[in-house]
Amino acid sequence: MADNTMKVKIMSPERVFYEGEATFIEFNTTAGMRGIYPKHVPTTMVIQPGVLKIVEPEGERKAALHTGFVEVLQDSIIMLAESVEWPEEIDEKRAEEAKIRAERRINDNTQDHNRAELALKRAVLRLQMCKK
Repeated sequence: MADNTMKVKIMSPERVFYEGEATFIEFNTTAGMRGIYPKHVPTTMVIQPGVLKIVEPEGERKAALHTGFVEVLQDSIIMLAESVEWPEEIDEKRAEEAKIRAERRINDNTQDHNRAELALKRAVLRLQMCKK
């Protein structure tokens, strides 16, 4: 591992989504967007839905990252994500249907608005990733 890279491991319940070296990683947290370079101060954070950007020595990759936790050490990052998807893995029609369902639940006063809003954020993120 070079001095200007860090080990990154991203896991979901279904699989090890990504394992490699990166020079920079960016994702959304409960405290806003966070960008991490090698030798970052060790910390833990709660992940919010957003675009995950992984900058490797060879180039940049993006994915849809949903809720989870991340542990940042000086030379490594471990993410435990509820769900994370590459753009080519997203079913655009299914995401559009999920968006419509979530919007209906938000407008229905008998539904759990927090769950509906999170479902809407996920659907919008998936649709955003399909457009890139």
